[in-house]
Amino acid sequence: MQDLLDRHSFILMEAAIVEPIRREQIVALDPLLIHASFIYDPLGRGELLKLYRQYARIAIDKSVPFLMCTPTWRTNIERVEQSAADRNINRHAVEFLRNVRDDLGYPLVKIGGTIGCKNDCYKPEQSLPTAEAEKFHAWQVNELADAGVDFLFAVTLPAVEEALGIARAMAATNKAYIISFVVNRKGELLDGTSLADAIEQIDNSTSRLPLGYMINCAYPTFLCADQQPENLFTRLVGFQGNASSLDHSQLDCSDQLHMNSVNEWGEEMLALHEDYGIKILGGCCGTNSDHLRSIVDRIRN
Repeated sequence: MQDLLDRHSFILMEAAIVEPIRREQIVALDPLLIHASFIYDPLGRGELLKLYRQYARIAIDKSVPFLMCTPTWRTNIERVEQSAADRNINRHAVEFLRNVRDDLGYPLVKIGGTIGCKNDCYKPEQSLPTAEAEKFHAWQVNELADAGVDFLFAVTLPAVEEALGIARAMAATNKAYIISFVVNRKGELLDGTSLADAIEQIDNSTSRLPLGYMINCAYPTFLCADQQPENLFTRLVGFQGNASSLDHSQLDCSDQLHMNSVNEWGEEMLALHEDYGIKILGGCCGTNSDHLRSIVDRIRN
């Protein structure tokens, strides 16, 4: 993964997976595991395959690297034990994506092992303290690492305390890892910590540094890039942008799909790449293949 970052100025990441499945209502999301259990269900598996292949094909057509991540955002030890799922579900999700990659036959595809915070990702007050987070998340971290992911990926983290605990659990493996925060309109973590302070705290408190940091589940302008310290961008390597510039509280569980224009979104994402050197670009809530194409086409042009 370090070599991939060193050799390529641009890397494409997947767009939304959960939201299009939820809105199409072809198969119902699991109340505990969300979409992870789809790997065992023919209908759900088909929906996952459709999205992963659509997104990967955009990268393949333009000969750029592509990152796709396991559907394991909610398969922590507590939820797996509460469900009727196979205890090896994280490992099986990695195997599922490895088969997708093999079928694509494209060497520039890397697989990320996805981990989310324990509780609501928009409520930092529900986040775990660092020591508790490290202990709680270690089981899932190790399951994904042992299954052979190319990197570990902690996403939509609203608070630095839990993010640090996850980072320490990931640092204890031999895998590259990326920590991805969710930010507010002021470019801060939802717990009020500045991005620069959060990154510095984790970098100074882990035995092995993250490969880099990302932002996800926020509109690209939320970063307030022109107000961030310049050295932040030596560590901020990626951004998965929401399709809408509405606040999280307005988007969460909304019955309507909210979306700014794809052109506007693409221009804002391109600016992060061209002006601030952010290499990994992808989509989060509300995004689809059109959004990924808008990034790739702009950069390739």
